[in-house]
Amino acid sequence: MIFTVYPVISSLLLSFQKREGGEYVFAGLSNYARLFQDELFFKALGNTFLILLIQVPIQLFLAVVIAVALNSQMVKLKGFFRVSFFMPAITALVASSIIFMIMLDENYGLVNYLLSFFGIEPIAWLSDPFWAKVALMVAITWRWTGYNMVIFLAGLQNIPGSLYEAAEMDGAGKLRQFFYITVPQLKPIFLFTFVLSTIGTLQLFDEPYILTEGGPNNSTLTITLYLYQHGFKYFDFGYASAIAYILVLIIGVLSWGQMKLAGEND
Repeated sequence: MIFTVYPVISSLLLSFQKREGGEYVFAGLSNYARLFQDELFFKALGNTFLILLIQVPIQLFLAVVIAVALNSQMVKLKGFFRVSFFMPAITALVASSIIFMIMLDENYGLVNYLLSFFGIEPIAWLSDPFWAKVALMVAITWRWTGYNMVIFLAGLQNIPGSLYEAAEMDGAGKLRQFFYITVPQLKPIFLFTFVLSTIGTLQLFDEPYILTEGGPNNSTLTITLYLYQHGFKYFDFGYASAIAYILVLIIGVLSWGQMKLAGEND
């Protein structure tokens, strides 16, 4: 009640207030009206959705491929590989972000050093608007692919082996088994991971804050980072609360839409 219900209600009330003369006064819908006229808000929203549309499918595809590989009887040292792929999800975010900053340094980074062997000029990974987005997506994918892999692996282990045996008897190859048995059986897992990844991406804050601070030229500015700036940099908590509730509304609508598209039974 103290740490969940009270902050939710308090921030909702705060979204209808603004600070005047050192006190918060009722301002009606002025914060929300201001938000829909804020070009930087829409830029942050566009950046967030761009990351969502590109990074999440890539991340889930890699998670499925790795899970299928580690579920194979042909792979040895399964425990080692499962732990290795899951480790980024529990690695300290600040430490991993610093490592990425060092590796992606334009002048002394390991990545550009390796690219130089192929005759590729140094890339401004964190100071170019396009490459900064790419670097951010790579960092997110590295961190959360293993987390989703574990969920898919659990789903794979619950698929009855008799389905694959029957398919083999009917002459179905591994590829047909994957698309006609594995993928349909994993449909609820796909829905679950996609909803979780969507919510996580829309709340993306740590990586852009540490790696790029939203730059260059606000190219990696996300909704939650923009919220943070207004709340804890400009101390405009009323406007920050309005941003938070618009974000809640977006997450709710997208999650509901994904559930409807996947089918109510799932």
